[in-house]
Amino acid sequence: MFLRLGATAFGGPAAHIAILRAELVVARGWLSDERFLDLLSAANLIPGPNSTELAIHIGYERQGWRGLWTAGVCFIAPAALLCSALAALYTRYGTHPAAAKILYGMRPVLLAIIVQAIWGLAPKAAPTPKLRVLALLAFVASLAGVYELAILLAAGLAQITLQRGVFAFVALGSVPSASLFGVFLKVGSALFGSGYVLVSLLRSELVVQRGWLDEPTLLDAIVVGQVTPGPLFTSATFIGYLLRGPTGALLATVGIFLPAFVLVAASTPYVSRMRDSVALSAFLDGVNAASVALMAAVLVQTVQSAVVDLPSAALAAVSCVLTITVRMNTSWLVLLGAIVGLTLH
Repeated sequence: MFLRLGATAFGGPAAHIAILRAELVVARGWLSDERFLDLLSAANLIPGPNSTELAIHIGYERQGWRGLWTAGVCFIAPAALLCSALAALYTRYGTHPAAAKILYGMRPVLLAIIVQAIWGLAPKAAPTPKLRVLALLAFVASLAGVYELAILLAAGLAQITLQRGVFAFVALGSVPSASLFGVFLKVGSALFGSGYVLVSLLRSELVVQRGWLDEPTLLDAIVVGQVTPGPLFTSATFIGYLLRGPTGALLATVGIFLPAFVLVAASTPYVSRMRDSVALSAFLDGVNAASVALMAAVLVQTVQSAVVDLPSAALAAVSCVLTITVRMNTSWLVLLGAIVGLTLH
């Protein structure tokens, strides 16, 4: 069943959560709405892909460790395999004129999807003046080149201290270089907030620090993760394939998703108490505010790679309007961008 859900769950985390509820709560009655919300809250309180972690939680709820691994692997596998196949095609035909036209139209649409996420999340992530200031500082720090994981940690700790009336500075050194597996393991272990924060962390790790990718290729990887079913995190599969072929795809996929399995298993006994912790709740509030700020910063940093002329600027603007006003499904929007790219470019 989770294999089927993973193969058909288009539309991003919110759509995935709605599909899981419709199938497992309403249709099958595996758990109550109250328990479903408890598990969703627990997924929101740990780093990683929230909808995937929710599926893993439900699998563990039903059949323990066996259910945990079965639900998670089956939910991830269809998108990972599809991303690997698309990466192979991209490697062979990515410079073909038709492919270039399609990607030309898709990249501005991706920026609009990020704008939609920021628009929807910002009021919830920074509802107070203190959190807005914290988000602004995180935005400026990201544009100044401060390491993204350091920003997230500092924001969480700062919110804890601000809750107690104390201001603290957090200084972090640079993170040492790591293997392909290590890079994605680190990202999967530290990514709070919307899946689109993934763009910021991958840009920092793969484009800025290591030079393994350029920005247009990173945006292409995120587009592939967006248009395929299942979690956006399978963009890592696409990137791993580009860097080291099938072996790289496997290493990147395991690296970015492994923390979700471990964290779900570790947090399950404490689901009912996690949000009751004052310190943990404050830390999460700070990290959520900074996460939206990082999304805004990466939007500024990558716009030149996606908006290269007047037609692409117009496509980005129209896409923003469609995502915010009529809430057009993101998969259809990306397809529309591809069609426009073929027509105009």
